[in-house]
Amino acid sequence: MTIQASTVEEYIEKVNDTSKQVAIIKLRDVIQKNIPEGFEEGMNYNMIGYYIPHRLYPSGYHCDTKQPLPFMNIAAQKNFVAIYHMGVYADDALLQWFTSEHAKRVKGKLDMGKSCIRYKKPEDIPFDLIGELAAKINPQDWIETYETQFKPKK
Repeated sequence: MTIQASTVEEYIEKVNDTSKQVAIIKLRDVIQKNIPEGFEEGMNYNMIGYYIPHRLYPSGYHCDTKQPLPFMNIAAQKNFVAIYHMGVYADDALLQWFTSEHAKRVKGKLDMGKSCIRYKKPEDIPFDLIGELAAKINPQDWIETYETQFKPKK
């Protein structure tokens, strides 16, 4: 399910499942309260995105240099609420911390891909843990990790 929206507010308005809409609003709030200064919020890949703007990282994302460097996204998908966090994909220590903390705080198995964390039931989202995850990497650390892990070598 792709929501076509040009602003974060429009995206939230278009989420047609009330429980997912409430979850997206809560996720947005907890991320905004915890994400380090320097990341910006906006629409990114048809999702609510948190990224490093071109003014701080002019090179942009190597897959599409017109795009700012992505870091974290949230989305209401057809069957789940998704949190995409590039840091857990790029940093094994962060992934280990997150999976360990998630097991302590959430009943049931973690449904996760490389950078995608999925919650079929919005009430199962550990908002406090997502806030802690958002706070773990500052923009400079993300740029350094991105350049060593993802950016093609010349």
